[in-house]
Amino acid sequence: MKRYLYSLICVAALLPATLALHSCSDDFLYEENTTAYTTQYFETEEGLLSLATALYGNIRWHSGYEWAYGITLYGTDEFTSGQDLTNEPWNTYDNRLNPVHATPETGAANKNVSGPEELWDQMYYGISSANLIIAKSSKIANDDVRGKCLGEAYFLRGYNYYRLFAQYGGVVLQTQPAEGVVRNFTRASEEETLNLVIADLQQAYDLLPADRWRGIGTWTKYTAAHFLAKALLFRCSERNAGWNAQYIDADLAKCVTLCDEVIAACPLAPDYWDLYARWTGVDCPNEGLPEILMSIQHNSDASTTGRFGNRTHSYFTPQFNTFSAGWVSRGAFIGGQDFQRCRPTEYNYATYDNENDSRLWKSFRTVYGVNNVRDATKNTALGEIGIIFILNKKSDSRFNSKPYGEFGLPASSTFIHPTTNKWIPCAFPLFLNGQYVLYNYGSSGSTATSNVFCGLNKTQVGSRTAEGGDGHRDVTLARTGETFLVKAEALARQRKYADALATVNILRARGEWKSGEDRELYVDGSIGFLENSLYTSNASYSKNSGTFGYQDWFRNSHPGFPLTDAAGNQYLCKNSYYLSTGIATTTAASSLQVAASGSLPTEDEAILTTLGVSGEYDRMLHFILNERTRELNGEWNRWEELSRTGTLIKRTKAFNPEAAVNIAEKHTLRPIPQTFIDGLTQEDGSPLTPAQKAALQNPGY
Repeated sequence: MKRYLYSLICVAALLPATLALHSCSDDFLYEENTTAYTTQYFETEEGLLSLATALYGNIRWHSGYEWAYGITLYGTDEFTSGQDLTNEPWNTYDNRLNPVHATPETGAANKNVSGPEELWDQMYYGISSANLIIAKSSKIANDDVRGKCLGEAYFLRGYNYYRLFAQYGGVVLQTQPAEGVVRNFTRASEEETLNLVIADLQQAYDLLPADRWRGIGTWTKYTAAHFLAKALLFRCSERNAGWNAQYIDADLAKCVTLCDEVIAACPLAPDYWDLYARWTGVDCPNEGLPEILMSIQHNSDASTTGRFGNRTHSYFTPQFNTFSAGWVSRGAFIGGQDFQRCRPTEYNYATYDNENDSRLWKSFRTVYGVNNVRDATKNTALGEIGIIFILNKKSDSRFNSKPYGEFGLPASSTFIHPTTNKWIPCAFPLFLNGQYVLYNYGSSGSTATSNVFCGLNKTQVGSRTAEGGDGHRDVTLARTGETFLVKAEALARQRKYADALATVNILRARGEWKSGEDRELYVDGSIGFLENSLYTSNASYSKNSGTFGYQDWFRNSHPGFPLTDAAGNQYLCKNSYYLSTGIATTTAASSLQVAASGSLPTEDEAILTTLGVSGEYDRMLHFILNERTRELNGEWNRWEELSRTGTLIKRTKAFNPEAAVNIAEKHTLRPIPQTFIDGLTQEDGSPLTPAQKAALQNPGY
């Protein structure tokens, strides 16, 4: 799967097909823009084979713009908005989140806010393409190739309907290619919609091979098994309690079996860092880890970017250039786009064991280097710490009397690092005097719009060719780490709590510090700049202490070793672990094993107390949701998982102050796009009545 050909055809006025076509070669993506193809081309074997490879292009939409986080992460317990309010309605659930796309004229912050029709339209584009392949597959002569192409078509159709179901509930089911302009559709029930998802994913599981026959990014039998297990779990979940009783026993048993198959065939990466932080450059080996079951493919060839490049690197970084008063500046390679869209909540940080869970320190960037000395009289210099986030616990009293000086922004900070004895322009703890204070330091003066937060690092990328350029790394949509949690939840629903806990413990074992591991060492995908051709081919770019390969650097360099790009940006290879925990330096192994469901980790017990959760099943369900945060933080699925389990309102009210005021029962589903409803007619061509339109809409909108 190494070449990429982009085309556009309209199969129907309301449900068109956008096709992104690619086929095998050694160079991943090649794109030729053309409108030369007609539907007649897809009556041929050549056309259908091209169309099958084109299906992979449809999923690139998910990482291509602001909707990536708006519809998946906002308005949950994990994330709220920063000072930028681009997608604020998706977080606050105010009256701008309605069936009509919000605009600046109707109160949106800007023109970039995502509309309810964005996902709807794009998923149906892919469904239309899949329908063509399924309907005309007999034109593919080779049995083996036909089966693979059919498997891909059934997978994408099932996956796209899964995404639609998760957001909207019952939707329009179209399983045949549309003929001409179609304006009369019937909305299926939730049960009918999810049953089609399961049937399609079962077909994909039966047809797809186990190997990545197109190369990295190929959907395999195990990709289908993972999502089939998720769909079966969804059918058993609280959101469907009104109709799912007949399915539960068989679905849960099959879900566990499928998960076991995926876990056996697609093992976890040895180190959590392998998944996101050790990204060494475009098409690096870690993008092909067996754990990665589904990913959106990207590379550095500008001709392949199309409309939907990888924008995800822009959304998780705090507005460091602004609040640091220029002491830490943005750059093309190091630092990222500080668009400060996704601000972690207090819950997000507090759910981790900050001493024993390495996933906290491998998921967040806590230290930035000074790359622009704004005041030569200050006790700091290039390559010293410019910003530090101290991820301490609520019970930590070490900083209450400010023994190291005043925390805050450069104008007020007098904080002296106790180890280096250097002034730090920006120093921020999570907690002081038993209170969460990180959001108090924002430039706006409002805790609701703080631009100061410790940002998730999973999307960092050092491959951009300009400060505002697209990222070129793949985006993971599914991996075996989640499969463990799907299995654990299925076991918990079977009331097999010890088995569920044992499953989670296997996953937690990877998150433990290993013997000999340097707990202060830090790395993220920014380090890919060392392999960036724009960097390596220009003599003005320098590596501070000579030339060395990434692996040599990672194994042998000191944690404080600074790397410098052309703009003078300093990459400090260390975190704030010891300052945050207060423990003595150690290289001992840690333990995250949980002995019994009745005695969960301190962090979990505090969360369950806040939620008022009791009873073994509810305790285990919420423990697994907490573990989803620790393992899958920011990985594009939080909203649907909370909606699915009937916990969205409870957890969001408890942990997201900006969302708590407005969130209501209706928000467990999204509004059906008004653009779709207004385009429909009755069978005789006459407009729908207001009552008919209202019947198509989700309750409360």
